[in-house]
Amino acid sequence: MSTKARILEVAAALVAESPNGDVSTRAVCEAAGVGAPALYRHFGDKEGLLSAVVDHGYDKYLATKRRRRPGTDPVQDLRDGWDTHTEFALRNPNLYRLMNSPAMRTPPAAALESHQILTADLQRAAEQGKLRLAPELAAQIIMSANVGVSLMLVSRPATFTDRTISRRVRDAVHAAVFTTDVTDSGPDTAPSEPTESRLPATATRLGALLRQTPSPAFTPAETGLLTEWLDRLSNTSGA
Repeated sequence: MSTKARILEVAAALVAESPNGDVSTRAVCEAAGVGAPALYRHFGDKEGLLSAVVDHGYDKYLATKRRRRPGTDPVQDLRDGWDTHTEFALRNPNLYRLMNSPAMRTPPAAALESHQILTADLQRAAEQGKLRLAPELAAQIIMSANVGVSLMLVSRPATFTDRTISRRVRDAVHAAVFTTDVTDSGPDTAPSEPTESRLPATATRLGALLRQTPSPAFTPAETGLLTEWLDRLSNTSGA
């Protein structure tokens, strides 16, 4: 094992074992059997080391998502994705709090990749006409809610004792993001939806399809303008 890998493994173990999730560079160096110059040479500073620890730990979680083949129902994939996100947080509370700490000035690469995977699933949902909002906005709403409830569960376990709250929040958020036929009893409910409720979903689907296969009937500038209008119809539906 290389010196860099040994430092990273030791730091990850110390973070997991720490009462508050914090570690000192001195403790890492002592446990890894290296001097401070070696740590700083490989990671720059303490923040660089902790960022590498987050990426190292979260990469194992993302490996399961990378191997996952998209199912036929993107909405079910999104439900499963929410649940596995929360489960990861509960299994790795120190790492999860560190990953979402305001002290981490540079967002970990793993967190950015997770957001991209979420957006891709929402893009598939939009192409099937199941999304009320543009995928990018829907991804921000879902990710902020998923991270929020996960942080409450790991940071305030004495208050948030009922872990089913995660699925309750998930279902409430999905009800705001997906069309009625997805979140209610079934497709038979869709015709009763008022026209003003169907318009955002229609605009979202058309925008998703336009991004996937730009129409030769429009110039790039016209396509950009049309996409902007469709996103506006999608994202201001609640105004």
